[in-house]
Amino acid sequence: MPGKYENIKEIKKDSITVEFLYNEFKGRFKLEKVTDKDIDPEIKITEKDIHRPGLALAGYVKLFTYNRVQLFGNTEIKYLEQLSPEERLNSLKGFFSFEVPCVIITGNNKVPFELKEFADMKNVPVFRSAYPTTRFSYFISDFLDDQFSTQVIMHGSFVDVYGVGLFFSGKSGIGKSEIALDLVERGHRLVADDVVVVSKKGEGVLMGSGMALSKHIMEIRGLGIIDVSTIFGIRSIRYQKRVEVIVELEDWDRDKAYDRTGLDNSTIDILEVDIELIKLPIFPGKNITVIAEVIALNYLCKHYGYNAAEEFRKKLQDKITKKSENKSFNNDNVRIEKTTEYFEHDFE
Repeated sequence: MPGKYENIKEIKKDSITVEFLYNEFKGRFKLEKVTDKDIDPEIKITEKDIHRPGLALAGYVKLFTYNRVQLFGNTEIKYLEQLSPEERLNSLKGFFSFEVPCVIITGNNKVPFELKEFADMKNVPVFRSAYPTTRFSYFISDFLDDQFSTQVIMHGSFVDVYGVGLFFSGKSGIGKSEIALDLVERGHRLVADDVVVVSKKGEGVLMGSGMALSKHIMEIRGLGIIDVSTIFGIRSIRYQKRVEVIVELEDWDRDKAYDRTGLDNSTIDILEVDIELIKLPIFPGKNITVIAEVIALNYLCKHYGYNAAEEFRKKLQDKITKKSENKSFNNDNVRIEKTTEYFEHDFE
């Protein structure tokens, strides 16, 4: 049963404005505004899902989720084009009788004149993208999922070590920032220090990033504020990374039992996602930076199917089984087995 990360507060957006969506998308995904009026800054999107209004245009509005972004692809446009002018007017009149936040036409389809007229009349922004419907749906769904994702603020240092997102937690002053700085000096990349925003993506992925104000600023006790990107260059930073391992730093306690085999995998629950947890005791002289690198490399080994602790357990179990099956075995028969029996002329 995984433990639960304590003292974190969940944050979730209630809405974003259509104006914000357009400003974020117009450069990245070739989105152009086709309606004449300026976008009302008060028009809001409150749902992360998009809607294809084919049935609503045909007159079935019982399940019409009008408060979502409305996506018009080839199907919707071709349907409107095959209608008579009177039928098209009635179809669009019924559609725009609902308070839809905006309409996006994909595949560079031609915007029907009547649609533009109704949209201007109802003050509904209409946009068009050259991207095909399937591809654009992926882009906008990913964007909205990110905007409406559940987020938490966590205190610690977050570093990309060999492509693995290590989040260092622990009490104030235990050395989280110093470890992160040492890792950066060794060629790894800082994501955020002190305040980390963790967002849930999909059902099993947590993404961490820094705050807009602090970005890659660090506070080192005795030194003060430093800018990692300025000192170490662009190679030393990244803006976001998946959270994969929590490294909890704690003072060494001689009376406490620590994991010495790696067979007991601990996890911690953050936003209903189980993240691997490693409790690391520290004391003066212990090289935490190298251990952090080994944590990342060991995580990669396990990710690609090799678990050193499990492999050693299997070898040990096989040896015990073989000896128990050998009835003639006794202490007098013990033979030390070296890694290799003989290296010819090897005296180094």
